[in-house]
Amino acid sequence: MTITPDGKDWTWVLERQCPECGYDARAVAGHDVALRLREQVPLWTEVLAAGSARTRPGPTTWSPLEYGCHVRDVCTLFDQRLGLMLAEEDPEFANWDQDETAVAEDYAGQDPLAVAVELAAAAESIASSFDEVSADQWSRSGRRSDGATFSVETFARYFLHDVVHHGWDVTTSTRTD
Repeated sequence: MTITPDGKDWTWVLERQCPECGYDARAVAGHDVALRLREQVPLWTEVLAAGSARTRPGPTTWSPLEYGCHVRDVCTLFDQRLGLMLAEEDPEFANWDQDETAVAEDYAGQDPLAVAVELAAAAESIASSFDEVSADQWSRSGRRSDGATFSVETFARYFLHDVVHHGWDVTTSTRTD
């Protein structure tokens, strides 16, 4: 069961509402991201505790467990990138291949209950980091290796979409390949 890598540039979510999950980054202020992220954690805890957490809805769609591992790792990665943005002038982020990570870290073979605990801890860590951003730091910048540029504000709103969207992925029972 191979997953086709997602080659989309998801930065468009900063400009318009996501037609799939309904998230509208334009309606979220950076300083609200920590609260909104914390609100997502119970959903992930519930999904990962379900007996079906390891079940893929189709051969080319991640299971809730695999999505949970991804969200955990996104929280950790974005927390590191936020730290770079606050410590350095316009840092360039190292490339991260989420699909390569899923295979290398054996997302499908991890313990769903352990992932739930790790995801909650990673989400709390980045939420706390966002809580500590001062008013003058929201405009600091950072960029991906593909040239996409973010302020801390847009970075926060972009990040939250990933968590919300994947929550939608795992709770939409009709979602299949």
